[in-house]
Amino acid sequence: MFFKLPCLYYVFDSFANIRPMEKPSSIVVLTGAGISAESGIETFRAADGLWANHPVDEVATPEGFARNPQLVYEFYNQRREQVLSDDINPNAAHTALAKFEHEFEGNFLLVTQNIDNLHERAGSRNVLHMHGELLKMRCLNSQMVFDIRESLNFDTQCQCCRSPGNLRPHVVWFGEMPFHMNQINMALEACDIFVAIGTSGNVYPASSFYQTAKIRRAHTVELNLEETGSSFDAHVYGQATEVVPRYFEGLLT
Repeated sequence: MFFKLPCLYYVFDSFANIRPMEKPSSIVVLTGAGISAESGIETFRAADGLWANHPVDEVATPEGFARNPQLVYEFYNQRREQVLSDDINPNAAHTALAKFEHEFEGNFLLVTQNIDNLHERAGSRNVLHMHGELLKMRCLNSQMVFDIRESLNFDTQCQCCRSPGNLRPHVVWFGEMPFHMNQINMALEACDIFVAIGTSGNVYPASSFYQTAKIRRAHTVELNLEETGSSFDAHVYGQATEVVPRYFEGLLT
């Protein structure tokens, strides 16, 4: 359960950190592609509308899956293989968030737009994947969700219904509703600080998170590589591996 504190006051140090004069009791963090990019995972969508040389509507929409499920299987098999490779590991930003969660005495929720498992591998426990998880599949009949590590194809049998072709990636595609929205909104309405890390803030509903928090008088902070034009209360720009550890260490002191 989240509890609201009276309005907090903030000061800035020489490293552009934001240090609360009173310790907050509840924090919500949103992470996007920018935090995983420094671990070597390509961002979801380039400016040309392609992802790994595929038009997004071919591999990230229900319609694309209906037209060519084997292409979608192969696409996510490649993404899954990359995430499971020895070359992909949590970076300093992931580990800083996990460290903060373990040491913070208040309520902490980590919401991620990323479908990789780097937050969990770094040690984060209270994580909500609003866009799903690459290492899970879902049965189209029962909606049961299963862990998956190996490659799939159209002939792979579902574990619950034993029918081939009934599994789909457990990820949110364009035109679908993100997961956990009720829980996320409840946390945003009760938090003292909302921090967005490595996300453009341009895609709804994540683009509205800081506004929801501000309406409830939370302090909103953007940690990003470059300016996004969003009206956060404070901004810190730089590599996630540099600014995230520095900022969250400041909240603990």
